[in-house]
Amino acid sequence: MSPSAVAAARPQPPGGERARRRLALVGGSLGNLVEWYDWFVYASFAVYFADDFFPGSDSTAKLMNTAGIFAVGFLMRPVGGWLLGRAADRHGRKSALTLTVTMMSAAAVLIAVAPTYARAGYLGAGVLLLARLLQGMSIGGEYAASATYLTEASAPNRRGLGSSFQYVSMTCGQLLGLGILIVMQHTLSSAQLHSWGWRVPFLLGAVLAGVVLWLRRRLPETEAFTADARTAEAGGREQDGARGTLRSLWEHRRQALLVMALTLGGTVAYYTYTTYLTKYLIGSAGLAKNTATLVSFTALALFAAIQPLAGLLSDRIGRRPLLITFALGCTVGTYPLMTALGSASGYWSALGLSLVALVIVTGYTSINAAVKAELFPTRIRALGVALPYALANALFGGTAEYIALWFKNSGHESGFFWYVSGCALVSLVVYVLMPDTRNAVLSPEEARTEAAAAGAVR
Repeated sequence: MSPSAVAAARPQPPGGERARRRLALVGGSLGNLVEWYDWFVYASFAVYFADDFFPGSDSTAKLMNTAGIFAVGFLMRPVGGWLLGRAADRHGRKSALTLTVTMMSAAAVLIAVAPTYARAGYLGAGVLLLARLLQGMSIGGEYAASATYLTEASAPNRRGLGSSFQYVSMTCGQLLGLGILIVMQHTLSSAQLHSWGWRVPFLLGAVLAGVVLWLRRRLPETEAFTADARTAEAGGREQDGARGTLRSLWEHRRQALLVMALTLGGTVAYYTYTTYLTKYLIGSAGLAKNTATLVSFTALALFAAIQPLAGLLSDRIGRRPLLITFALGCTVGTYPLMTALGSASGYWSALGLSLVALVIVTGYTSINAAVKAELFPTRIRALGVALPYALANALFGGTAEYIALWFKNSGHESGFFWYVSGCALVSLVVYVLMPDTRNAVLSPEEARTEAAAAGAVR
C-alpha cells in the first residue's frame, strides 16, 4: 500500500476545520512576518546607521562592527530557543508566539531611540547590543514556535505547503523592510537617511508588532498540543513534568544533532543570498545602493512566491529530494555564482544570478520547518526544533555576514565562497543518509485518520 494511496483515501476535513486551519496559517504567518521584519531591517539599514555609532573613517570596519552586533544577537537565540521552546511545549504554541512578538516590539523601540556616538559615545552601541540580544531571544523562540505551530495546524498531507509559509512570511518581512528602504531612498536625501531616516522602520516595526500581538492572542491552539496536554494530565505530574525539558531532549539527542547538521548548510546559504547579498553587490560588484537594493527586493519577492510550490512538491514526492537538490546545487554552484555576482555590471545580470541562487536555496527553505517538526514527538517538539536550530544559527548563520566581510577585508574574498560550499557539503551528506519525514504522525487525530485511510484502501 503506497503512501499516495493512503493520502488519496484520507477523509476531507469539514468546512469549519478548513477555516480554522486557514486562520491559523494567516495568523501564524503574519506574526512571523513582523518578527522577521524587525530582525532583518537592522541588516537592511546598517549601511546608513553604521557611521552614527562607531568612530573612524573606514567604512568596511564600521560595517564589520554593526555586523558583529548582528552576529551577537544570534548568541541569544539558543537561550531564547530553550526558554521559549520549553514554554511552547509546556504552555502551548500560542502563548509562546504571543511572548516572542512582545519582546521583538520592545527591542525595535530601543533601536529607534538609541543615541548616536556623537551624543553619548559608545552608549548608543550598547543600546544596539542590548536590543539585538533581546531580539535574539525572541527570534530563538519564534522560529520553533511558528515552525511547530504551522506544521501542526496543517493537514497531514499539506504540511510541506503549510510550513513553507514560514519562509514566505520571513521573506515578506525582509521585503517589507527593503520596500520601505526603497521608498525612503527615493523620498529622502542621503543625508536625511543617515541622520534620522533609518530610525523610521524600527518605529514602524514596534507598531506592527503591537497589532500582531492583538491577533496572536486570538489564534486557536493546535490539536496536537491540546491532545498531548490532555494525555499528560491524565498520566499525572511525572509525565507532565517531562514536557519541554532538557532531559526529554537528551532522550532525542540523535534528532537534535540531525537538526543542527541539516540546518548548517541551509542557514549559511540563506543569509549569504539574502542579508549579505545587498552589501556584496554594493561593495564587491560596485553597484549603486539603489540598484543593489532593487535587485534584492525583486529577487526576494520571486523567492517568496515559489516557496509554496516547493512545499507542495515535497508533499507529493517527499522532503529528501528537495533537500538533496539544494545541498548539491549549493556545494557546486556557490563559487561560480558568487564570482559572477561580484562581476555583475547592472540590474538584470545581478537579478538573474540572484534568482538562480535563491531557487537552489528554496530546496531547503520551503520545507525545513516541517522536516524538523516531524522529527520529534509533541511533548518535546518545540524545544527539539528550537535549541539545536538556534545553536546552528548562532555558530553559522549569524556569523556568515561577518565571515564574508572578514574575508573581503583580508583580501581573500573568494575564501568565503568555499566556506559556504563546505557547509552545504556537510548537510548534503546528512540529507542523503537521513530518513524522509513526510509520513510522520504528529497527533492522535492524525493517527486515527491514517488508520482509517489505510483501512479504506485494503
